[in-house]
Amino acid sequence: MRKLSVWAGAAMIAAFGIQPASADIVVGFITSQTGPVASLGIPYSKGLEAGKAYASEVGGEKIRVVVLDDGSDPSNASKLARKMVEEEKVDVLMGTAGTPATTAIAAVATELKVPMIAVSPITSLPKSDTPWAVTVVQPPPEMVAIVVDYIAKTGVTNLGYIGFSDAWGDLVYNSAKKTGEPLGVKLTTNERYARADASVSAQVLKIVASKPDAVIIGGSGAGAALPYIALRERGYQGPIYGTPSMINPDFLRVAGPAADGTICSTGPIMVLSQLPDGHPNKAMGEAFQAAYTKAHGGPAPDGFSAYAFDAWTVFLDSAKRALQTAKPGTEQFHEAMRAAIFSTKDVVGSHGVYNFKPESLFGDDRKALVLVKLEQGKWTYLKQ
Repeated sequence: MRKLSVWAGAAMIAAFGIQPASADIVVGFITSQTGPVASLGIPYSKGLEAGKAYASEVGGEKIRVVVLDDGSDPSNASKLARKMVEEEKVDVLMGTAGTPATTAIAAVATELKVPMIAVSPITSLPKSDTPWAVTVVQPPPEMVAIVVDYIAKTGVTNLGYIGFSDAWGDLVYNSAKKTGEPLGVKLTTNERYARADASVSAQVLKIVASKPDAVIIGGSGAGAALPYIALRERGYQGPIYGTPSMINPDFLRVAGPAADGTICSTGPIMVLSQLPDGHPNKAMGEAFQAAYTKAHGGPAPDGFSAYAFDAWTVFLDSAKRALQTAKPGTEQFHEAMRAAIFSTKDVVGSHGVYNFKPESLFGDDRKALVLVKLEQGKWTYLKQ
């Protein structure tokens, strides 16, 4: 475990033993600054900093943020979530990079009855009469479905698949199969690899042997680059498709020319300058980029940081309403925050317009997704 930062008064606490004011709202942010998912975790951290630059108080109350590094380990993420609640007394949990670790944190949030706003997909939750976790990402099945719909329109009937050997890989494969089969798109392979693997040569040989019309990748960040490189090295020249998990500078750096031409789904923030005036996310997208530039000296080069910014935006809206009925640091405030989050209505972010309800983890839908094509290292809006 590595403690990265405590914001808004932490220096005084450490130096003089001064305890934070009881009215401070404490946010626990777990991220992956190290390990195989760090290429996603670092942008999430930067997005959080942009959120703090955008608004550092809510309802007249200060916000204290505790940030911990889970090392890209789901079991460690679970332990840190418990530590956040039991020792740091956080009012809200946020995080992390990677679906397995995020799902692990959500389980702790549900058990300990502390609200969670996730920045990655959650695949399952323990049984509970009361939901405690939401995620600001677009529904992952829709991330895949919009791509497979496009693939079907191009005439593809045989689609190869390779993805992570974890919950994210399962999710992409299952969604591609569910969407593709009714459209006449058959998955010819179901190859897997670990996030930390250095080679996928054996898996790619099987994909090439199946003679697919196209291939879809169920990886993320830098780890998603491996299949692209291996496919091109083995002579595959067909189209390759992906999801928002590839919209990442490390993916571009590692994949290089092998990824040129790939088509992925993503949120509108990645084509902000190409959005028409009046688009529901354009103004907030510009606010995000202004806050990110204020925090880091330049615009965001990825879509992941914007998810953390949107989580902060949802938190601000919910906290403002929760403060009307309860004080931070109490079980009553946790419940008030939970109720406020699940009654979120038309909160505009950089990736979507959020409306949360108790029956769903997700606050937006396919309308919050676009398709982009990688051309000479730059993502361009693909009109449909």
